Amino acid sequence: RPPKTFSAPGMEAHGVKAVFIGNEPYHGRETRVFAWMGVPETGGGGQCPAMVLLHGGGGTAFDEWVRLWNARGYAAIAIDQCGCIPRAAADGSWSRHDHAGPPGWDASFAGVNEAVTDQWPYHAVTAALRAHSLIASQPGVDPERIGVTGISWGGYLTCLVAGVDRRLKCAVPVYGCGFLGENSVWNDTVFPSRKREDIERWLGLWDPSGYLPSAGMPFCWVSGTNDFAYPLDSLRKSYRLPPGERTLRIRPAMPHGHEAGGAPREIGAFADAVLAGGTPLARITGTGYADGVLWATFESPRAVVRAELLYTRAEGYWSDRAYNSLPVNVPPGARRVEAQVPPKTTVCFINLYDDRGCVVSTEHRVVCGADE
Repeated sequence: RPPKTFSAPGMEAHGVKAVFIGNEPYHGRETRVFAWMGVPETGGGGQCPAMVLLHGGGGTAFDEWVRLWNARGYAAIAIDQCGCIPRAAADGSWSRHDHAGPPGWDASFAGVNEAVTDQWPYHAVTAALRAHSLIASQPGVDPERIGVTGISWGGYLTCLVAGVDRRLKCAVPVYGCGFLGENSVWNDTVFPSRKREDIERWLGLWDPSGYLPSAGMPFCWVSGTNDFAYPLDSLRKSYRLPPGERTLRIRPAMPHGHEAGGAPREIGAFADAVLAGGTPLARITGTGYADGVLWATFESPRAVVRAELLYTRAEGYWSDRAYNSLPVNVPPGARRVEAQVPPKTTVCFINLYDDRGCVVSTEHRVVCGADE
């Protein structure tokens, strides 16, 4: 059912609608979630697909993100997950409103001993579920063609939501993943300063590794080789968990942020292929490594025009490992590529580029040293 909604006086942005969505009670009182929502003109009475948009740390509901998807022909809804509205407070943070739920991101660790229903991840996920229901109920929206994408903490939430909301037809986590207690920026910074039993409780309740095995929709995982928050080893453990189809798009040293996280063309191309009958990205069908050669087989409806081997000789902290690139030969019409891996390489993978400039990646492979 569509959730209860409320007006948002004074909140205006070009081409999108502002609304508050009723959400779960917090400490016994009513809460609401701010959202921007937009539905493009479809013409002829047709229905369009839609996306639910989940921001990351330091962010809020971004109206420009909704318009980006509207321009692609999608309805979209962007929610604020932390009890704020997109209006700056005196200290430069986002202003909290009178019906706010729990504060989010790192602040959620401090609330781990509260009732589960008063904790931030619970509220953030239920808000996303209701946002899905709301956008699905709008005239001109096809409720059977809706996906979710999120950036950083929003990518983390995308993993949780995908494991809970079986209505979703695709999921695109950007940077965010699970296994935060094994390797993440929080494992190195916040977690050591808190009681171990509190962190273990938080991870047991809210780490995406507990939800991803239930997420059966197609996934496209978007990140970079050196993400500071969600390192590549935790990303690999995460993307191996969902039982459905997966696409990887790992670029060298991809910047971390809302602008960089929303820009990759592969996100729109992947969504188009699943939700709008678009041309799919290339699909990796097999990989292997033997005698210093890394190979990959693939299928692609578009021409794969080039490939590259990404490799590093570094060991230790995953986020600090610099990657080098070597061109890989792609004969016309080929469905297999091979790359000679340089001596002393520790980690490597192959990127394929189609004639749109869209990239798909093989899994990274540890060829020397411990597979951390």
